[in-house]
Amino acid sequence: MRGNKIASVPYALWLALFTVVPLVIVLFYAFSDDAGAFTMDNFSYMGLYAVVFFRSFRLAVLCTVACLILGYPMAYAMSRLSKTGQTVALILIMLPMWMNFLLRTYAWLTILENNGLLNHFLSFLNLPEVNIINTPAAVGLGMVYNYLPFMILPIFTSLTGMDESLIEAARDLGCNERQVFRKVVFPLTIPSMLSGLIFVFIPAVSTFVISKILGGGANMLVGDLIEMQFLGGAYNANMGAAISVVMMVVIMIFTAITNRLDSGEEGGVLMS
Repeated sequence: MRGNKIASVPYALWLALFTVVPLVIVLFYAFSDDAGAFTMDNFSYMGLYAVVFFRSFRLAVLCTVACLILGYPMAYAMSRLSKTGQTVALILIMLPMWMNFLLRTYAWLTILENNGLLNHFLSFLNLPEVNIINTPAAVGLGMVYNYLPFMILPIFTSLTGMDESLIEAARDLGCNERQVFRKVVFPLTIPSMLSGLIFVFIPAVSTFVISKILGGGANMLVGDLIEMQFLGGAYNANMGAAISVVMMVVIMIFTAITNRLDSGEEGGVLMS
């Protein structure tokens, strides 16, 4: 028992140094002014950024829903493949993630810009060109592309780890393939779907690189706003920390709601 406590010391120190201490610093800046005195004034300006918050959450929700709509069929199709096919599919899904995040985003810039690959392809087909760069649609495409694997992987893991005897029992009881999916497969994958929602929504709602590159700065998100407060010309660490705290609270609420739904769905599956 004592050996376990000693072994946990490095992890506790790591957690304290790189999680607790930065969080305390952010909280200190959020609830203080330039002189270090306690104040709540930093939060009184949140209404000025309501449009930015709304835009960020709208794009994050749309991105999460799009990843779920695209990711579930892809994960299900991958789970039906042979072991070799599953390995190849996983490599294809993971391969872009081995590249730098900035490179992946700049690749989309090359595709979507006005003289990019997409418009060249449309011109080749004698179709009208599209002006999608520097729009919310371009930002949304970049977000879905970068975060889609975070939805596919947990669902795929759940599908491949499912007890086949449950599916066989459903078939023995007279269920066809559609009924097996609706009554057995889909309910058992709901916890992994909820995990995917968290994995996608949290980075999507706080992203700033994608909006800066593909949105051209015209579609400011909360991540851009925080970066501007800390690194931009309008340096205001106290305001940036306050916005960060608000985002942390919102994300914690979203995570708690999702975990509650996860627990409820697990109970519902066990009772059904």
